[in-house]
Amino acid sequence: LVPRDPFDVAGAAAAQTFNYMMPSAVIRLLAILRTGARYVERVAGHEAALKALAQLRPQLFATIARGSPSSALTLSSGEVSARLVQDVDAIQTVFVRRSIPWGLGAGTASAILLTGLAAPLAALVLAVSMGVTCFVAALLARRLADPAGAAVQVAVGAFKDRLSNLEAAAPELKAYALTDWARDQAMAAGDACDQARIALARAGGWLAAWQAIATGGVVLAVGATASAAPAPLIALALLAAVMGMESATGLFAALHQNGAAAEALERLEALSTDAPASMNKPTSAAIRWTALGEALTPPSRLCVIGASGAGKTTLIERLVGLRDALPGEALIGDVDAADLAPADRRALFAYAAQDVRLLDGSLRQNLLLAGPADDAELWRALEDAALADRVRAEPRGLDMPIGANGERLSGGERRRLGLARAYLRPVPWLVLDEPTEGLDSATEARVLRALDSRLTSLGQGLILISHQHRHQMLCDGVARVEGIAPDGLVRLSGSGALDGHRNPAAGDRAQLLGRLDLELVQRQHPDHA
Repeated sequence: LVPRDPFDVAGAAAAQTFNYMMPSAVIRLLAILRTGARYVERVAGHEAALKALAQLRPQLFATIARGSPSSALTLSSGEVSARLVQDVDAIQTVFVRRSIPWGLGAGTASAILLTGLAAPLAALVLAVSMGVTCFVAALLARRLADPAGAAVQVAVGAFKDRLSNLEAAAPELKAYALTDWARDQAMAAGDACDQARIALARAGGWLAAWQAIATGGVVLAVGATASAAPAPLIALALLAAVMGMESATGLFAALHQNGAAAEALERLEALSTDAPASMNKPTSAAIRWTALGEALTPPSRLCVIGASGAGKTTLIERLVGLRDALPGEALIGDVDAADLAPADRRALFAYAAQDVRLLDGSLRQNLLLAGPADDAELWRALEDAALADRVRAEPRGLDMPIGANGERLSGGERRRLGLARAYLRPVPWLVLDEPTEGLDSATEARVLRALDSRLTSLGQGLILISHQHRHQMLCDGVARVEGIAPDGLVRLSGSGALDGHRNPAAGDRAQLLGRLDLELVQRQHPDHA
């Protein structure tokens, strides 16, 4: 018999007595814990990010609403949507990746420590290799991913802006057979967006390729420098090198998203500029245009007339805070309107524009934009706007849906809904821009009669833009807009109460009201007309 090597006998005995189930179970447990830890980290990070973003969107919207008109009102709905949705979503990576430096540091330190058990030189090689890997990744991201990510955010904003403009002009595009042109415009913007996203994906591919190449190179370098160590320690060093490189995965993802997040932050910062503050507060609601001289106080009524394009709407929008006011044009109280914040000017006026803007919701929701009101107040406003009968005929009444920008209502109904909404705002001045345009004579009579009664009972002042003679008869004075001067100021001339004389048209208010009452009676009792 050939005697056995004592080491072979000892190895066989050790193999029989070694419990391989224990390390296997430990490895499985660690794998499960690793998966669970990643899940908890992602859930916690995204929950914190989503909570922060849920607070950020309303704050940004409020900032836009009270901001300077020159910046806030120049943004299209598509651009605002892109910034409040895509840009806000893009910056969530800023919140989620806050743990990346800690994870990278812990993974790198552990990998270097374990590799050092095999060979100190291997640990040094790993440390230098990881540093070079991260440095090259940062260079690749700066050259490829950052411009591509920024381009994606800009392209998405341009795409939404183009779509919103085309959607707003849809009826005209159909009427003039320009739907093919509109489709080409939308496709061009969409293609630009796709090209930007492809460039970003390509940059992500380069980063992923570099990570894979670097990982393979690091493993080979560590294996070569630790080749003199025992085989178990070599295996430990190789696994530690892979672990260290894997800990940089979060960094690579952050570098890929950094350009989009930076561009999104820059675009959002442009929205979050501080709202202009009033240098002084007005002591009264009196209005005095410098060109007219005479001050108006509630319950005065002024009719603003002028040729089309002369600047009537510009004059009013400057007054109510929808345009930047020019110094020296108007005083509110004893303060130049240009020195008042737009929000402070808007607080004095209820404005019903000629082009009424409505939200896609119920009629009640659109009315309540003016402020809190109970059903009785809502119905009274609808009665005064000659819209109550139309709403009562709907099965859902005040909760009837009106569609996007009131598409389920006619033009006259939309204008009267805007008038009812203005009625619900308890402020010193009511400002109306052609409130009865497009209405039949009977409905116009109801609206004007209710308007006079409402102003008389509430003591509210009125500024009315109109060309109609009967509207002038409803007012105390008339201001004619002559045009806009080279310095930007609106040229005005006044008559009636504005220049100290009786307004001939206003003197016939009783005659107008009698005529309106007669029209209403004739409509209700046509047989007695």
